[in-house]
This record gives sequence, C-alpha cells and structure tokens, in this order.
Amino acid sequence: MKILHVKRETKYQKYYSSAMGMLNSRVTYIKKYFLGIPFKTIHKYRETYYGEMKECDDCNLFI
Repeated sequence: MKILHVKRETKYQKYYSSAMGMLNSRVTYIKKYFLGIPFKTIHKYRETYYGEMKECDDCNLFI
C-alpha cells in the first residue's frame, strides 16, 4: 500500500446555467490520498454541454 498517491474520479453533478437552465455534467476531481484517505482536492474541472473543459469555479453548482 502506498503512503501518498493521486487519484482521478469522475461524477455526475447538476448545476445551473443562467443561459440554459439546469444541466447535468461530468465533474472530474483530482484528489491526493494519504494512506487511502483523501485529504486534499488538487483540481476539479467539468465538461460543458459543447464538449469543452472548464474550471468548476466558472459555474454555479446547484445542490
């Protein structure tokens, strides 16, 4: 078992766009793990409706 490792995980999340309303997109998280426990999110990005990649800070996430 590794002490430190980095893992990429993709989930579907709903978010709200003022131009298009509610959308469901794939959000990819890159996390750093210590002894199998996640302790830091290094980066997160999402795929837009048109197929381009964007930072998650550019959108309003709806929870």
